[in-house]
Amino acid sequence: MIYIVLNAIAIIAATLSGLAFGAAYYGIMRRTHPRMTVTLGAITTIFLAELWLCAILAGALILAPPKGGVWTMSLGSAFVIWTGFVVPTVIASYRFRAVAMRTALVDCGHWLGVMLVQAVVLRLIGLVAPA
Repeated sequence: MIYIVLNAIAIIAATLSGLAFGAAYYGIMRRTHPRMTVTLGAITTIFLAELWLCAILAGALILAPPKGGVWTMSLGSAFVIWTGFVVPTVIASYRFRAVAMRTALVDCGHWLGVMLVQAVVLRLIGLVAPA
């Protein structure tokens, strides 16, 4: 996990970009859901979750083979992780709690946007592979 330390600035920048995307995304959603509130504890939890997600994405981007092109692999890796882990987890946990499927899809859309934004920022800043 040394790659996290080597790429801390890129990971933090991408995490903050993901948070900004989420603020804009849910700012738009708040118009249709005015009871939605965000506390400092929620922001802290969201930051830590997005930081970890970004660190895992950075590792995937470092290990991604360059055969498909840098941007194809960057955005593709984010999409594959989202499709393979985020979507099933969100939908299963929301349905288990009997949350409306529309809400699950809205939140899945949020996470897709976060991961794509993070992948772009990580790629633009650059990542350092461990020696």
